[in-house]
Amino acid sequence: MTAAAPDPLDATPGPDWSLWTVILLKPDCLARRLTGPVLAMAGQHVQVTGRRPVYPTTGQVFAHYADILPLSADLGVDVPAELRRIYLGHPVTVALGYAPDAAARLRAGLGPTDPAQAGPDTIRGRFGTDSLARARSEGRLIDNLIHSSEHADVVARDLVLWFGPAAAARLTPPDRNGDTRP
Repeated sequence: MTAAAPDPLDATPGPDWSLWTVILLKPDCLARRLTGPVLAMAGQHVQVTGRRPVYPTTGQVFAHYADILPLSADLGVDVPAELRRIYLGHPVTVALGYAPDAAARLRAGLGPTDPAQAGPDTIRGRFGTDSLARARSEGRLIDNLIHSSEHADVVARDLVLWFGPAAAARLTPPDRNGDTRP
């Protein structure tokens, strides 16, 4: 018995992840009431849409920062404890960015992780007040306002993490007003 070939009319193409990036405004950004100015500056690089508040769970935070969780000894910081201190019980804002090569475009506009090294034409350079040197001397992680998907290959993961598993199925390019339903 031979399996039937898939019907090409039944295939629904997935989103073109190169057109999307997930934006996370961190608790330090919200505490300083910079949500509007930071998203406006991000909007110079990508069309910002799908904005919503989130109170992160431990699972979301640890999944988001899975790459640095095992680096406590290297960083000289208790990374899990710091992530709990920074995120748990504190709101963040998540949004989507839409543009050709969205992740790379927005990451260029963020500036380096260390705001003290970022140019004044970047989000972290313009609004950041912390430095890696100060954070290290105080035994904590740096406050740098914003995170976005590193590249197109992680956008789907970031979308599910912050918007839920059904978000990709509802993802549509924003209309002229920037409205979409993630």
